[in-house]
Amino acid sequence: MTKRYAPATERNREAILAVLQDSLPDQGTVLEIASGTGQHAVFFAQHLTTRYWLPTDRDVANLASIAAWHEESGAANLLPPRQLDVRDAVWPIEANLPAPVSAIVNINMLHISPWPCCEALFAGAAEVLTQGAVVVLYGPFKRDRLHTAPSNATFDEQLRSQDPEWGVRDLEAVVDVAVEQGFVHPRVIEMPANNLSAVFERA
Repeated sequence: MTKRYAPATERNREAILAVLQDSLPDQGTVLEIASGTGQHAVFFAQHLTTRYWLPTDRDVANLASIAAWHEESGAANLLPPRQLDVRDAVWPIEANLPAPVSAIVNINMLHISPWPCCEALFAGAAEVLTQGAVVVLYGPFKRDRLHTAPSNATFDEQLRSQDPEWGVRDLEAVVDVAVEQGFVHPRVIEMPANNLSAVFERA
C-alpha cells in the first residue's frame, strides 16, 4: 500500500483540531467525508481518543493511502477506511460501527467537486445524524458572494479553469442547503490562510 502525502495537511491540522475539540460530541463515531491521503484521519484520531474516527473516500488510490496511514498509526479508535461517494443514494457506513455516527467532518471538498455534492452531503447527513449531532466544514468560502481575500479569487479562477463545475462556494448558499435539510445556521470560525470552518448542528 502506498501512502500519499499532502503538505497542506500538516499546515492546517492544528487549527482544525482546535475547532473539532470545541465542536464535536464527546463520544460516538466521527464520519470523515473525502478523507484524501488519510493524514488528517490519523492525526485527529490520535488527539480525539474518546471518539471513533471513520475515514471515507470515493477514490481507490486514496483508500489505499488511508489504509497505509491507518496501519502505521496503530490508533485503536481509527477505523478502517470505507468507500463512499456522497452522491450515493444510501451511504454504506452504518453497518458494524462501534458507536453511532455523532458528527461528520468534511475538509476541502466543496470547492473541488460539483455543486450537487454539497447538496448530497447535507441530504446524507440528515439521514445519518440525529438531533444535536454536527457537521463541520473547512475550506475557502465566499461571504455575501465576495471572496474574503484576493488570493482566494485567484484560486477560484484556477479551479474553474480546471473544471467549470468547481469553484469556491458562497457560504450563504451552503447554509441554505443545510437549513433545508434540518440544520441550524452555523457557527463560523475564521481560520488561517483565508479559510473558514462552519459548524452546523442537526435541529
